[in-house]
Amino acid sequence: MIKKSARRRAAGKPLVLDTSGYLYAGGKIDRSVEGSPTVGQMYAEYFIPRTLKSPFPIVMIHGGSQTGTNFTGTPDGREGWAQYFLRRGHAVYVVDQVARGRSAHFSLSQGAVQAGNLARTEQRFVAPERFNLWPQAKRHTQWPGAGKPGDAAFEAFYATQFPSLESYPRQQEINRDAIIALLEKIGPTVLLVHSQSGAFAWPVADERPKLVKAIVAVEPNGPPVYETDFKGTPDWFVDVGPRKTSGLGMVPLRYDPPLKSGEELSFMRQDKPDTPDLVRGWLQAEPARRLPNLARVPILILVAEASYHAAYDHVTAAYLAQAGVPNTFVRLPDIGIRGNGHMMMLEKNSDEIAGVIEGWLKNTLKKKRKVARKNR
Repeated sequence: MIKKSARRRAAGKPLVLDTSGYLYAGGKIDRSVEGSPTVGQMYAEYFIPRTLKSPFPIVMIHGGSQTGTNFTGTPDGREGWAQYFLRRGHAVYVVDQVARGRSAHFSLSQGAVQAGNLARTEQRFVAPERFNLWPQAKRHTQWPGAGKPGDAAFEAFYATQFPSLESYPRQQEINRDAIIALLEKIGPTVLLVHSQSGAFAWPVADERPKLVKAIVAVEPNGPPVYETDFKGTPDWFVDVGPRKTSGLGMVPLRYDPPLKSGEELSFMRQDKPDTPDLVRGWLQAEPARRLPNLARVPILILVAEASYHAAYDHVTAAYLAQAGVPNTFVRLPDIGIRGNGHMMMLEKNSDEIAGVIEGWLKNTLKKKRKVARKNR
């Protein structure tokens, strides 16, 4: 239980809401599964502030092994990004991915799930500096606690972990469909995605560009074409997993010129990395096809100093730019925010990072409104 004094420090002034609640989007009863459960549904909890300053809600979508709790609090008892944006006049929807958390599913009705992985949690999320599996890992300083079992903040975080569906294509297909169903219920939104859910944002915006006013991609799933695993010094990086058929994921995107029946995208690997501490990324072979629908959506890609994503998120930004998709790529240390890992929304300086996002959103949405007025 959090002491009253800690709650006061976390909350500041009372958070005043006009309303809050939850809804489900997408899904259907599947009679081919034993017991005929509902499958494909997505839970979304919503919070509408009393004073609404932004016309577009922010839909926050967590990453792998996580649930929406990533955004509604931190392991050391502070307010999360949901409260940060609510206090600044944004309506917020926090989802649990399909087949995850309160987007419940019966047994394995939507596919096999991954087992727990304590070692990966420590290595990737809370204490990369102890394992040094990628060049930037030793710079990690912002986790709120010792980052290992027995520490209160670690135990609070590890208790939130939840298995992902094993099938990478299945994750992307069913979450794409459920997010689109959610947006069709609530209208145009800002998508704030993290890690695994980065692969959902591209097909959602590709299918419904008018419903996605901006994408905030916090270390989105990547890099393009092949996943990267980490070996430690001296070689550091290795490509793993199946080839991503659409470059950015495993579900189709609308390229221009379109792919013919049976045709595949052609990729090429960089001859050398941009710097020795980065991966050799994969891009399209030239001439590159365009992604015209994604080009209509403002995109921010945010990467932390010490995360494993620090080695490759620049390739995602470059892949989008090559496909004619403008994007803003920000390395947090370049703007003076140091020491963060992949779970930056839970770390000690999480509010400072949220402030960067809010500043970008204010400027971006203001520009979109001006353009819309000119085009009337």
